[in-house]
Amino acid sequence: MVNILGANSVSGGYEIDNSLRFNKPDTAVLRKTFSGSPTATQKCTISFWTKLANPSVTTSKSIFSAIKSGSNEDIIQFHGINNGIHGGFELAFNNGNDGVMYIGTGGNTLVRFRDSSAWYHFVIAIDSTQGTASNRVKVYVNGVQNEVESRIDGGAITTDVVLTEDYALAFLTASAHSIGENVESAGTTPYDGYLADFNFIDGTQNAPTDFGEVNDNGVWTPIKYTGSYGNYGFFMEFKETGTGTDASGMGADTSGNDNHFAPVNLAATDVTTDTPTNNFMTLNSALADGQFNTSELSEGNTFYNSDQGNDGAGQPTGTFAVTSGKWYWEVKVPSAQNSRSIGIVNMDRVSIDRPPQLHGSGFTATNSTVSVNFQDLTADQVDKAGTHTQEQASLASFANNDIYGIYLNMDDGNIRFYKNGSAYTNQFDLDDLTDWQSGGAVPTASGASYQAYLFNFGNPAFAISSGNADANGYGNFEYAVPSGFYSLCTKNLGEFG
Repeated sequence: MVNILGANSVSGGYEIDNSLRFNKPDTAVLRKTFSGSPTATQKCTISFWTKLANPSVTTSKSIFSAIKSGSNEDIIQFHGINNGIHGGFELAFNNGNDGVMYIGTGGNTLVRFRDSSAWYHFVIAIDSTQGTASNRVKVYVNGVQNEVESRIDGGAITTDVVLTEDYALAFLTASAHSIGENVESAGTTPYDGYLADFNFIDGTQNAPTDFGEVNDNGVWTPIKYTGSYGNYGFFMEFKETGTGTDASGMGADTSGNDNHFAPVNLAATDVTTDTPTNNFMTLNSALADGQFNTSELSEGNTFYNSDQGNDGAGQPTGTFAVTSGKWYWEVKVPSAQNSRSIGIVNMDRVSIDRPPQLHGSGFTATNSTVSVNFQDLTADQVDKAGTHTQEQASLASFANNDIYGIYLNMDDGNIRFYKNGSAYTNQFDLDDLTDWQSGGAVPTASGASYQAYLFNFGNPAFAISSGNADANGYGNFEYAVPSGFYSLCTKNLGEFG
């Protein structure tokens, strides 16, 4: 059995191989200035899959934008705190002069997107020539059309404004376009999260069924778009690394139009295999309000750095809970100082209201000395014998940038730690396997202030020198995955969990 916090990935005949990770602190972006004439100026469709990193509490996160004239732009973004629309999905045309819209549910209620474990599919289908105002912009999330509300001020609709009839779109203008930023003010409101299967269609207002379908399990799944793209159309698969603007780069257009985008502040490690058809574990930003500051998570929720917030010690926790199976992941520790723990926590201890604490198996490092400690599921500090003390076994010291491998065997009830590919001598049993199997184990780490952890669940944000996948071919690890163990992604969870 596998518990998954948030939405699962989907699988079917069409596989999405790669996504592109946009790290907000890097102001990562893809840019292109279009020239020539579009197929149309009033009709287009934008389709993409996204997995959010931190749902920002202060700033917006721009997905796609284009200059219309001067400083006026069209923009698609998730909104930060502004007039009570934190987490809302916004479309603004001509800086709002020709329409501002948000996804709502009616009654002035906005839909907020805060699940950092899920892949969402968005389709924005635009035709400003439509005589009926409600038909000019159609927004679909996971195949379902959502109501669009306009001009929200403090949670209330003050002006019923829709997209101006016959509006000429900036997206279809020979001008600067950006994926991952506000193009009107370069480098501002950078995107924070993953994008995959990005289609831009020039000249038609498409239905979501051109990009996805409901599978036999009732889950919205991607399909490959097979229609025409128009002159300005492009298809981003993010399947190749590089820094060029031609077809060998990560900004390559594979529609056949050669509308390639130039990557800025994007590295080879930003091309990942975390996709809608194989969702990898990340750290759960939904817990941030209760246990740490959202600014402490970065790199697509794989890097935790308590030095970036003001909360002191925190405990980042993974998005999956496993109750069976054999699992492997790595944690890179940039700095070897101060007290820290890396291991697992029981799902029953995870709460959005308070830190979960390290109730489980892990190791603690203090001043570069490592000890293994155990805690049960019923008390704050209990060893495996239940004596309200910690059982410790002295292990080797560690240095900056050491990489720890964690082998978690939920079938046999034990956990083992490796350092830089070498095993610690002892293998430790979980305290109460029955409880762990019912509640599930979640990867975690904790420590004092100014701690940093780079988690690699198979989708690393740090450079890998060797490159090792599990037996299914999933994941990218520095050290060899032990036989019979697997990376924490939904394809493996479905098969072995």
